[in-house]
Amino acid sequence: MGSLSIWHWLIVLVIVMMVFGTKKLRNMGSDLGGAVKGFKEGMKGDDDAKQLSADGKTIEGEVKDKSHTH
Repeated sequence: MGSLSIWHWLIVLVIVMMVFGTKKLRNMGSDLGGAVKGFKEGMKGDDDAKQLSADGKTIEGEVKDKSHTH
């Protein structure tokens, strides 16, 4: 039992496309890409969490609570 040839992979691809459909596969691909992008951004940490103003200068600040009590 050796490795699978290109014909085996093409048959598997055709069967998967028939079962799920191209639209479903496209949605799954974009969801997976978004998850990987979110994971990479999360791994960067808080050091990279800076905001840029319109002229490109770095603005650092602290968010204050906006809730108002009466």
